[in-house]
Amino acid sequence: MPKGSDTMTEGKVLKWLKNEGEQVANGDALVEIETDKVDMEVESMASGVLRKVLVPAGETVPVGQMLAIIGKADEDISSLVSANGGAAAAKAPAAPKEAPAAPPHAAPQPAAAAPAPQPAAAAPVAAGGRILASPLARRIARETGIDLAALQGSGPGGRIIRRDVESATAAGAPLRAPGPQLVSQGPEFRDEPLSQMRKTIAQRLAQSLGPVPHFYLTIEVDMKKAKELRESANKMNPDLKLTYNDIIVKACAVGLTQHPDVNASFTGNAIRYYNRIHLGIAVAIEGGGLITPVVRDCNHKTLQEISAESKDLIARARTRKLKPEEYTGGTFSVSNLGMMGIVEFSAIINPPEGAILAIGAVVEKPVVENGQITVGYRCRMTLSCDHRVVDGAIGARFLQSLQQIIENPILLAL
Repeated sequence: MPKGSDTMTEGKVLKWLKNEGEQVANGDALVEIETDKVDMEVESMASGVLRKVLVPAGETVPVGQMLAIIGKADEDISSLVSANGGAAAAKAPAAPKEAPAAPPHAAPQPAAAAPAPQPAAAAPVAAGGRILASPLARRIARETGIDLAALQGSGPGGRIIRRDVESATAAGAPLRAPGPQLVSQGPEFRDEPLSQMRKTIAQRLAQSLGPVPHFYLTIEVDMKKAKELRESANKMNPDLKLTYNDIIVKACAVGLTQHPDVNASFTGNAIRYYNRIHLGIAVAIEGGGLITPVVRDCNHKTLQEISAESKDLIARARTRKLKPEEYTGGTFSVSNLGMMGIVEFSAIINPPEGAILAIGAVVEKPVVENGQITVGYRCRMTLSCDHRVVDGAIGARFLQSLQQIIENPILLAL
C-alpha cells in the first residue's frame, strides 16, 4: 500500500485492474485505491505475471503492507504468500463482511418447485436494513442521483459495486427522490462506514484543535473596489470568470510577502519560516469530506493565472482526481463559505501551517462614509492563528495589510 500523502496511514483497495495470472508491465495501472484524500490508480513497479492478490477489493490495510505479488510464471512464491498472510486469500475470494440475514424460522423451500417468474431482484439488504454496496458505489450513486434500492449487485454476496452504478447510469436507472428519505417503519438509523478521507479529517482536526492553541482575529473589509475589479475583468474577458476568492487568494499572497512571519509553522523545537508561498484552498467534497489543493508560488502568479489554476484544482478535487503533490505542502490556507451565505465563521488550522483565513459572504449593507449613509459591500474575514507561531500583534498587522490590499486592488499588480 503506497503512502499517498503525509497524513495517510492506511488505504482501501477499491478495484484490481489486473487479474491473477495476467501479464503486467512496469507502469501498467494495477490497482485502484482510496486514500485519505483521493481515489487513485497505482502503477506496477515491476514487469512479470500477477501471481497473487493478497488484499481483495474492499479491504483496508496499513501503508506499507504488501498488496500483491508479481514475479515469473514458474517462480516459487509460497514463502511470500505465507509471510504476508495471503494463504487464505489465495484459496478463495474474500467473503463479504455483511450478508443478508435469513428471516427467522424460514421454512425450507421444496427442492423440485420451479421458480415463478420474478421482477428484477432488489438490492441486497443487510440485517440492519442497510443496502449492501461498496463506498465507491455509494459515492457515485450520490453524485448521479441513482437509487441504490433499484439496483442488483454483481459483487460478492450481491453487493453493489461501481460498475453496477455506472451501468445503471448509462441505462437510465430510477433516480432517488430528492432530500433525505425518512420512513416511519423499519430501522431507526443506519451506520455508514467512515471513508479514508473522513477518518483522516477526524484525526487531523482532533490533532489540530487539541494541541494547537488557536486564537482568532476578525476584520471587516470594504469589497466595493474588489467588486468593481471583478466585474470589469469579467466584462473584458468573459472566459476569465474571476471570483472574489481569486482576488483574496492573491491578496493573501501579497500580504504574506510583507509579513513572512505568518507564513510559518511550529516544528516542536523551532519555528519554520517558509521562503515560498504555497496557498491551500479548502474544497468541500460532494457526499462529505474536505481537501485542500495548493496553488504553489502564489505570490509570483497573476490574478488570471491564479484564477485558472484554482478552477482546475478545485474541479479535480471534487472528483478526487488530484495528485498527491497537488494537495500537500501548503504554507497558508483559505476557507471560503461566502457562496453559501455564511457571514462569519472560524476555521480550524490545517497542521502544520500556522494560520488559516476564513472568508464570509460579501454582503450589501448600509454603511457610513464621510458622515453619509450609503450602500456598501462588506466581507468579514477571520484569521485563525497558532499562538506558538503567530502572536496577536503579528496576526493583526497581517490583517491590516490584507484589508489595505483588497480595498486598493492596484496593490495586487505592484
